[in-house]
Amino acid sequence: MILDEILARKRQEVAELRAARPLSDLAPHADPARGFSTALRQHGVKVIAEFKRRSPSGGLIRPDATPDDIAAAYHAAGASALSVLTDSRFFGGSSSDLVEARSATPLPALRKDFVVDPYQIHEARAIGADAILLIVRALPDAVLRKFLQLSGELGLDALVETHSADEVRRALDAGATLVGVNNRDLDTLVTDVTLAPRLRPLVPPECVFVAESGVSTPEQIAALADAGVDAVLIGEALLRDPDPGARLLELVTAGTRPGVRA
Repeated sequence: MILDEILARKRQEVAELRAARPLSDLAPHADPARGFSTALRQHGVKVIAEFKRRSPSGGLIRPDATPDDIAAAYHAAGASALSVLTDSRFFGGSSSDLVEARSATPLPALRKDFVVDPYQIHEARAIGADAILLIVRALPDAVLRKFLQLSGELGLDALVETHSADEVRRALDAGATLVGVNNRDLDTLVTDVTLAPRLRPLVPPECVFVAESGVSTPEQIAALADAGVDAVLIGEALLRDPDPGARLLELVTAGTRPGVRA
């Protein structure tokens, strides 16, 4: 399974990072975190626009893209937040991608990676991330609770990613208030865009609900709005478009059309 392979590699990477730079050397970023969750608590369906270089399912995505240029285009087109893939082995990313993207705009940025160790949470704050991703499938319940607590202590929001009704329950039991449903199965890489709307009723309205993966059209955004989704994370549909900013503007506009719920 691809997720197991990624997690095994990530644990090895973290051990190497700890050896090269101990936790005691990681200082919190000088600037306070920007409110990632707050940015999504607005009218309509907000867009988290993603930068990534490649993926296991899609291969190389946009070879000539730079994080700062793409982030600036996203900001101009109305994105509410950024997501930046920092995994190197499987996604071709790096911590510098997040630093460059975040420096180009005032938007809050999610460090999208595979968190398996507290070291990564401290590192995320050190490089200026405003939020991290915690994947329920990758973490035992006790560890998920611990990581959520640590994130809060460091001033980071945590997008807790799920893929089933049971995982949604586990996320809420752990204290998650920012819940994502990944329409893509991380084991099989099969995408079902109906999954997030089907699981939306399981998440209380006071939580922020994010649909992830597979969304690419204004019609899908409208359907998500009708289902009560607060935000959508979009990456490949933007990056594969000849004009990512124009494509994003079309989707942002669909999420704020008249009639979309507040």
